[in-house]
Amino acid sequence: MASLNIVLVEPEIPQNTGNIARTCAATGARLHLVEPMGFKVDDKKLKRAGLDYWYLLDITYYHNLDDFFEKNQGGNFYYFSTKADKVYTDIAYPDNSYLVFGKETKGLPEELLHDNHDTTVRIPMISDARSLNLSNSVAIGVYEVLRQWNYPALQQTGKLREFDW
Repeated sequence: MASLNIVLVEPEIPQNTGNIARTCAATGARLHLVEPMGFKVDDKKLKRAGLDYWYLLDITYYHNLDDFFEKNQGGNFYYFSTKADKVYTDIAYPDNSYLVFGKETKGLPEELLHDNHDTTVRIPMISDARSLNLSNSVAIGVYEVLRQWNYPALQQTGKLREFDW
């Protein structure tokens, strides 16, 4: 299966990270958490948001951004930001993609965005909206990549419990 990685840089809200962890677990994406975080990983709100999917999660922690980049050389990095001028659907995401998201209150460092202009993307929204919720943004990005890859290793059909189709 192709490798999809979700990177949260200094996440602040445990419920968002829990929801993102659940999305990663359900899709087979790896989760990378870059410290410092605004909560402890044993936070009840974090665990509650992820429910019973934690055993499916592939998660790695990093001390800071330098530590993350040092340990993930050779990845294909895409930075999600409201400050970008390129739309996330305009990118063809290759294997070993890393979708990088910043903290809820500030986003990613502007220097990082400036230095990676060609791979910085945005999710379109009306001009008066400041941003989408972080966990929603991650889900949008994850499912765009998986759509492009034809949902590898994901169950694509469902079944009614009481009726046949």
